[in-house]
Amino acid sequence: MAYVEGRVVHDADSHLMELGDCLDAYFDPRFRAAYHALPYYRHKIGDNRWAEKARERQDDAEFRAGADDNILLRKNYEALGAFRREDRPRTVDLLGFASQLVFTTFCLGNFGLDDGDDMGLCYAAAQAHNRMMTDFCSVDRRLLATAYVPLADFERARVAAAEAIQLGAKALMIPSKCPRGHSPSHTAFDPVWAMAQEAGIPILFHVGGEEKLNPAYFENGMPRVKDFHGGEENFTSVSFMPIPHAVMQTLAAMIIDGVMDRFPRLKFGAIELGGSWVPSWMRFMDSAHQAFYKNEERLHRLSAPPSEIVRRQVRVTPYPHEDTGWIIANAGDEICLFSSDFPHVEGGRNPLKRFGDSLANTPQAAQARFYCDNFIDLMGEGLAPDLRRPKHLIAA
Repeated sequence: MAYVEGRVVHDADSHLMELGDCLDAYFDPRFRAAYHALPYYRHKIGDNRWAEKARERQDDAEFRAGADDNILLRKNYEALGAFRREDRPRTVDLLGFASQLVFTTFCLGNFGLDDGDDMGLCYAAAQAHNRMMTDFCSVDRRLLATAYVPLADFERARVAAAEAIQLGAKALMIPSKCPRGHSPSHTAFDPVWAMAQEAGIPILFHVGGEEKLNPAYFENGMPRVKDFHGGEENFTSVSFMPIPHAVMQTLAAMIIDGVMDRFPRLKFGAIELGGSWVPSWMRFMDSAHQAFYKNEERLHRLSAPPSEIVRRQVRVTPYPHEDTGWIIANAGDEICLFSSDFPHVEGGRNPLKRFGDSLANTPQAAQARFYCDNFIDLMGEGLAPDLRRPKHLIAA
């Protein structure tokens, strides 16, 4: 029996849990040694015994025999399909999702290379990631690969986007934070947006590409707080707070500078960045539109108030611990998407229940948009027509 039954649910956020050597086969040989020398790489890989243990665990016949019964209980590297692509179709069957957007875990943030001076290595890492993701997802059409396009260099970004689309990526992911020296709304990126719009695939932001909390906030005279993984590298209640700040600013710039009007069929998704910020952000942009309208010609050229452009072109995934019903009521039915965050711990063991409890007083039509229709709208041609509302998933 699948986790989801009797309705169509698309998963806007799932992950590949890569092992340390995940990119080696896909990396341009000219840059592989420099990649292996990165402090971030060396820190993450360590002695690599953790990867050997993960492989041994997934090879164990007794452990694998319990995979079906523990599909949402086993997390990270213990989850079925976490890093072996041949297992992932069975995972989707057991979950009962119509499709899954698949994101990296290991490569989020592109190893900090976007802010460095070696653009060859920066774009080689993104290229290796994109080759890996499209290869992993090639085993099943329900797996929708995301490809990363750094915005550090105009021409290299164009080339990276073109190759990602050619590889079969179903979405292009860009950083939430502003690149060095230019805005993400710069007109030199119009070829990237044009290619995505022509291919009918969205532009996505994902947690990991945002501006991080100033580390001075951790120096509060008290013992260091552990995160829910037990370490100090992930999110705590304070470092959680700035997660949406960068994407709020970047999306605002892209709306106000006319990117979304120049490409009105292009959709944007903010994934695993929460959603409680959206209603007030929409109102704040409308306030800016009204306050500065007299003096800014670019505001005259907008096709609609910013909040209406958001409803037309921006989609977000609330966290399961947020009040999704409240977000929908205050932002509009068009914006929110369901996500599981599989197989990450943060997604929880029963996301349908957590979202369902929040949506108890939300009209059924709005719920259908949350679980299915808004995702179809976001993905466009990236989601094949026969996968949008599969008849075998619809209740008789």
